[in-house]
Amino acid sequence: MIKLQSHEQTALSRYIYSLCAVVLDESKGYLIENRLGSLVEENGCGSFSQFLQRAQMDNQGVLNRRIIDAITTGETLFFRDSAPFDLLRHKILPELLERRARARSRVPIRIWSAACSTGQEIYSVAILARELLGESCFEQVRLLATDISDQAVARASKGHYGPAEITRGLDDHLRARYFTPAGREWQLRDEIRALVSFKRVNLMEDFSSLGRFDVVLCRNVAIYFSEHDRISLFGRLERALEPDGYLLIGALESLSGICPQFESQRHLRTVFYQLKKSR
Repeated sequence: MIKLQSHEQTALSRYIYSLCAVVLDESKGYLIENRLGSLVEENGCGSFSQFLQRAQMDNQGVLNRRIIDAITTGETLFFRDSAPFDLLRHKILPELLERRARARSRVPIRIWSAACSTGQEIYSVAILARELLGESCFEQVRLLATDISDQAVARASKGHYGPAEITRGLDDHLRARYFTPAGREWQLRDEIRALVSFKRVNLMEDFSSLGRFDVVLCRNVAIYFSEHDRISLFGRLERALEPDGYLLIGALESLSGICPQFESQRHLRTVFYQLKKSR
């Protein structure tokens, strides 16, 4: 494998940041080497510097998209960190449904998974909605999943998972009910796939065209951004959230001290965020 030199790491880190706002400090050289090494060799480059030059000259953006795919596609699993899904099941969805009922509103609840990776998070939400609401979920809920990676979005939309993926976070009952065997892999049933729309979105760019949401899941994404970019991102998410909506971020993340427009709320063992009422 071609080795990444220190000067190459600096230049590549800056270039990766320009593509997707992911900050890779000096300790992340191994990640660049491991995730981009095969691309360097595949493109016949003798060094990471040569590879960078080729990416910068790629007017069609094909190589840049593959860099984004390699860097941003992270680990995910069904019902990852069960607490947010318990929160959705026992508090958020019941509250939203009650508000709709009181207002006699038939407007569907809109839920957005802002960095969906290969789809396990949003499909977990879809399964939860189906379990909770039955067939009425098709009228009562609208789900959107987005990611910066073309590859991740394409794979997520297929709902096709390997043996290792299907066993992580998904119990036998749900697997039998919502998946069908497809050779050595598993295919999500069309009734669940139909609940979700997928789209490629760069969270560092304007996404106001997506509209407003009752629930936004932006978990374990902003940890890769600088503080300046985190503030910018959550400022845009503020405008994408309904006034009484819910924002769910990662268990190890916090908006305290950087986003005063949000206030933290706690239900059982889970923290979530809502816009301050005075706004």
